[in-house]
Amino acid sequence: MSSEASAAAAPPASTYRVQLSPEFTFTDAAEVVDYLAALGVTHLYCSPVLQAAPGSTHGYDVVDHSRLSEELGADAGFAVLTTRLREAGMSAVVDVVPNHMAVPVPESGNAAWWDVLARGRESPFAAWFDVDWDAPAQPGKVLMPVLGAPIGEVLARGELRVDTTDGAAVLRYYDHVFPLAAGTASLPLPELVDTQHYRLAFWRVAAEELNHRRFFDISPLAALRVEDPQVFDATHRRILQLIDAGDVTGLRIDHPDGLADPAGYLRRLAASTGGCWTVAEKILEPGERLPADWACAGTTGYDAMHRLAALFVDPAGEGPLTALYSGLTASTGDFPAVAEDAKRVVVRDVLAAEVNRLVRLLTRICAAELALRDHTTRALEEALRELLVHVRVYRAYVTVGAPAPPAAVHELEAAAAGARTRLPGRAAEVDLVRDLALGRLGRSEAKDEFVVRFQQTTGPVMAKGLEDTAFYRYFRLVALNEVGGDPGRFGVSPDEFADACTAAQREWPAAMTTLSTHDTKRAEDVRARLVMLSELPREWGEAVTSWQAASAHHRSREGWPDANTEYLFWQTLVGAWPLSADRALRYLEKATREAKRHTSWVDPDPGYDDALRTWVERVYADGPLLRSVEALVSRVCRPGRVTALAQKLVQLTMPGVPDVYQGAELETLALVDPDNRRPVDYPRRRALLARLDDGWLPDTDTDFDGAKLLVASRALRLRRDHPGWFVGPQASYDPLPAHGPAAAHAVAFARSGSIVTVAPRLVVGLDRAGGWRGTTLSLPPGPWHDALTGGAVDGGVVRVADLLARFPVTLLARV
Repeated sequence: MSSEASAAAAPPASTYRVQLSPEFTFTDAAEVVDYLAALGVTHLYCSPVLQAAPGSTHGYDVVDHSRLSEELGADAGFAVLTTRLREAGMSAVVDVVPNHMAVPVPESGNAAWWDVLARGRESPFAAWFDVDWDAPAQPGKVLMPVLGAPIGEVLARGELRVDTTDGAAVLRYYDHVFPLAAGTASLPLPELVDTQHYRLAFWRVAAEELNHRRFFDISPLAALRVEDPQVFDATHRRILQLIDAGDVTGLRIDHPDGLADPAGYLRRLAASTGGCWTVAEKILEPGERLPADWACAGTTGYDAMHRLAALFVDPAGEGPLTALYSGLTASTGDFPAVAEDAKRVVVRDVLAAEVNRLVRLLTRICAAELALRDHTTRALEEALRELLVHVRVYRAYVTVGAPAPPAAVHELEAAAAGARTRLPGRAAEVDLVRDLALGRLGRSEAKDEFVVRFQQTTGPVMAKGLEDTAFYRYFRLVALNEVGGDPGRFGVSPDEFADACTAAQREWPAAMTTLSTHDTKRAEDVRARLVMLSELPREWGEAVTSWQAASAHHRSREGWPDANTEYLFWQTLVGAWPLSADRALRYLEKATREAKRHTSWVDPDPGYDDALRTWVERVYADGPLLRSVEALVSRVCRPGRVTALAQKLVQLTMPGVPDVYQGAELETLALVDPDNRRPVDYPRRRALLARLDDGWLPDTDTDFDGAKLLVASRALRLRRDHPGWFVGPQASYDPLPAHGPAAAHAVAFARSGSIVTVAPRLVVGLDRAGGWRGTTLSLPPGPWHDALTGGAVDGGVVRVADLLARFPVTLLARV
């Protein structure tokens, strides 16, 4: 390993995430490196860089692990980027996708998958993919659910044909192309189709009969078996070469919970990279802890993001907002009930194929043991479904052949208790499935496989049930509907936040922190504005009630959209205003289809979809109504911006390695993808940064972009210039409690005795109560420099009002 690569274990001082695409390539990224260096960033954090499917806009659909993406610029373009980074004293972090790769169109774009289709289980690549070759629908074949109609209709219409245009005979279905098994090209078409190593099927068949593991419910993303050392080596060779050359010094691991053995994978990766700084996209539910045996620096920061959002929520608003939400929509205020119902839908409909595979394993296990033989298939299926619904985390980490860790036992015992309550007549089967999932009943090939596959299924149930269903059904305060968050819980106190930061500094000091990602439901500044509703429940209630009445005549004859969707719409307008009608409509179309109540991706309801579109257009044409919305936005905008600055400064200086999502150093009012992947205006950011460096102190009310950029650049530069203050063996975190009548409104802490962060929270209540009113902080002794305003501050007891007199937040650095 090169000397450059051997230094890779040192964590970044900060990262800046960019979304690479054909519209923003390696060379485009190289053009902004000088700006990022001036901003204070030390590491450019790139979305996946390997060859993805044609037309990919995100890179997570890899088709060839051996080469860098041609669309992004290939080796030559990446060399330009890494050269520019070295010149700026920076480095690269890249996103790695070990769990799956794409089945592209045409299918020949993935050589490994193509070979499996051509040769079946005899292919040398068959071990790459998690195919159930013995599935009963058609044993020995890979299900390819790509047809627009049942196979009989497709054949009758002549839509399948053998094509020899490019030499070798292939089977074509519109843009889809499939190889032919040896000796089958001259067969009659029906026989030819039936004798391949794959089964062509109507796309709807996938939901119940797909026989290869996939990424969540996305059939064209076939799961990989990186637990096989040969598969690991083949799929990681190019990334490891980049690390060895010093071109990459950090990794972000996408969805490790989908792997057979996440801990084993991370150990192998760490050994292969020489301990390269690595963070894992692990979604920790509230109260859950990252497994201590994971060979990584920590998570990608959703847990930190949840705590940050909750820190600025007023718990006093919970009761009024719950009553308002229930009164206007007739929706329950009980999020756990909504989540349970959503997960039940996902287990029944969305992930039926995965459940069916587990049921087949259970029946094999029971058939092989006399003592278990009387558990019927139906009873096992009902128990399994209910247990999956009641698992509250993405995964319980059980390793085949080893005792289940206490955390795994706790989670599955709790899930079993919930399942038994729901299905008392299946208690014996629930306990059996629980014990098999925990590896308590001995070992066999089928039992070992069940331990692994059960864990690979709970994650998709959580992701599709919570993130992609329940979060689009429950709208009491949508600022809380975020990955890793708990919409049912209002607020985190400063003491709770400080305890979490203390634990993070002790256990995972180099984990990533974040406020916005490519997967967040709303950008950080949208959430910061929306949490103000927790402090303004009366004003919000009066406004939204009047909007609901004023827009009633815009609804369809059926009364669409429903009241719950409308409540989401009003919050979305307030949080992201100014928001174009087109962006609002595209967001609502996605939200309603994810909710799966009135329409869905699989079964869209054209009547509902058209009514929703018409209603949005009519609302946007209603001038008085929009002016009323703007009036409420003006009420929440200023405190929301102060909160946005507060959460940004806290994120950039709290324990961990902060990531800035592309463009979020300025106000970013983006919604869920693809809205949050729009181009970033870097020339404007350059110009604003130059003004700041010339001494400009922006006003938060009139120049918020400048104010946010000031916070981001000054904090990032301090991290770059003094990394040991923030991450490293000597770094420390010490909360600084405030004293006085407004003490509960202050968030303050010191880092390594050399940095002090001071930020307000619950700013509406703070203003109503008359401000800081003599509230004080005790700073460490000695002289301090305000990195934001340039002022000087002496240590000791200081008034918070004095610290925040010129700017809404304070960042003090030791002189």
